[in-house]
Amino acid sequence: MRLRWVFALLLLIPLADALFLVVVADSIGAPATVALVVLTGLIGMLLVRAEGRHTIHSLQRKLATGEVPTKELMDGGLLVAAGAFLLTPGLVTDAIGFLIGVPLTRAPIRAALERFVVGPYLDKKSGGFVSGRVYTAGFPNEGDAYDDDVYDVDSGSYRVDDE
Repeated sequence: MRLRWVFALLLLIPLADALFLVVVADSIGAPATVALVVLTGLIGMLLVRAEGRHTIHSLQRKLATGEVPTKELMDGGLLVAAGAFLLTPGLVTDAIGFLIGVPLTRAPIRAALERFVVGPYLDKKSGGFVSGRVYTAGFPNEGDAYDDDVYDVDSGSYRVDDE
């Protein structure tokens, strides 16, 4: 079900981009629209390049001190996605690329990805050890499927059959 929404979104973004380009071209003219698309793409790629260098330096600094560079690795992946959006011709994809590329808006996107994508995936793979939601006490599935096998026996009713 979730994959269906991803495919729908991947089809809707180019459609919205094309429709928005037609509206902008009708408003300011075709040559100005082409120049705007090229200009936003170039500025965006310069931004992603600078942010990528900053992220690599931060990653190297964390590795040199022995820390785990999780934030930097997520930023690197988001910058790759931003670069892909900025290379795609269109104003909607450029706006998405700028949102992912600018550090001010990339931080909440990273936090949302960590909370709703990475965390549940790691919990699923580790049985809850990543978030601390691991099973710690009692019997697993108590009261669900094992009610048939539970026998309540008092101390005087034990019987041993010698066979």
